[in-house]
Amino acid sequence: MAEAEPGRPSQARTPPAVALPVVAREWTRIGLTGFGGPPAHIALLRRLVVERRRWLAADDLEAAIAACNLLPGPASTQLAIYLAGRLGGPAGAVLGGLGFILPAVLCVVALSAVFFGQSPPDWIRGAGAGAGAAVAAVAVQAGLTLLRPSLERARRRARQLPRWAGYVALGAAAAALIGPYLVLVLVGCGLAELGWRRLGAGAVDRLGSWSALPLAAASVGGIGSLGWVALKVGALSYGGGFVIIPLMQGDAVHTYHWMSSTQFLNAVALGQVTPGPVVATVAAVGYAAHGVGGALLAAAIAFTPSFAFVLIGGRRFDRLRADPRAQSFLDGAGPAALGAILGSAIPLTGALQETWQYAVLAAAALALLLARRGVVLVLVAAGVAGAVAAIAGAPLPH
Repeated sequence: MAEAEPGRPSQARTPPAVALPVVAREWTRIGLTGFGGPPAHIALLRRLVVERRRWLAADDLEAAIAACNLLPGPASTQLAIYLAGRLGGPAGAVLGGLGFILPAVLCVVALSAVFFGQSPPDWIRGAGAGAGAAVAAVAVQAGLTLLRPSLERARRRARQLPRWAGYVALGAAAAALIGPYLVLVLVGCGLAELGWRRLGAGAVDRLGSWSALPLAAASVGGIGSLGWVALKVGALSYGGGFVIIPLMQGDAVHTYHWMSSTQFLNAVALGQVTPGPVVATVAAVGYAAHGVGGALLAAAIAFTPSFAFVLIGGRRFDRLRADPRAQSFLDGAGPAALGAILGSAIPLTGALQETWQYAVLAAAALALLLARRGVVLVLVAAGVAGAVAAIAGAPLPH
């Protein structure tokens, strides 16, 4: 891969114009087959635009990935929207983004109707309880996978390493203890790192006033509450992917009581086993809160920032990638988000109610962390184990 001169972004080549029906078809195909989360999505996009169609060069794709990683929200979704826009213009961005997102949202809504219905059969409840039991292990696996490259980057800057460790610890503690207000910690860590680098350690003390807006928004009730939770997921979840879990769990279960702890575990499992972006999990929370309308509203709010970031700022991506302020902010918010992913395993484990679920969790941890099995395979196997347990008469969580 060709690298840009330090301090200067690479010059993106002018890609060919691609017909809108082609963009819609190819991005929908990825949305339907993209099991496995962001790594699978990025691999499928690379295979399409670089290897198979040769619409973009490899270094153009890597530059786009780097820029999307500097944005809050689901990075692989933003990458899909950005690449569709590079090839098909603004209309291509919209069509490609919807093709990538809608299959996951519709799958989650349909499955939510089954799992959160009035009286699902016991084997369905057992499958959900089994898959939900494995979610804490998935969180740990996701956090550790992302933590290693982040730690390597921090080690290259010796003076940053203690602050990096502090941000990880703060994120983990916030996810375990104050989930609904985790966003304050993520933003605060980003601002702290930015202030440290620009103005010195003393500037960190002047960043506390930024907490008022999220606190005020969190106090809204009804549909406004669902909108705020979805906005946190889509616009303020630095790290994307699994960091949405601690952002949603406290609100959905404890603050607004839209769903039980067991149902929340089921929702997370649904978001993991369906194709497309993991952020589609928010549709399950919306369904539990206000039915199909709530699911579609939550998904629309959660994904709108991704379209806005790309459609409004896509032409400035090269400058964003080279902006030291953006990088500094992410160097604080990013490690805190990774800590939050790891910390989310604590309340997820605490939500388990039956002894057999702990056995499923242990088996899932061994499969993911030692045997290196795929997330989807492990969750499906855990769901099958739960269904078998239910059929055999094992007690089911409420």
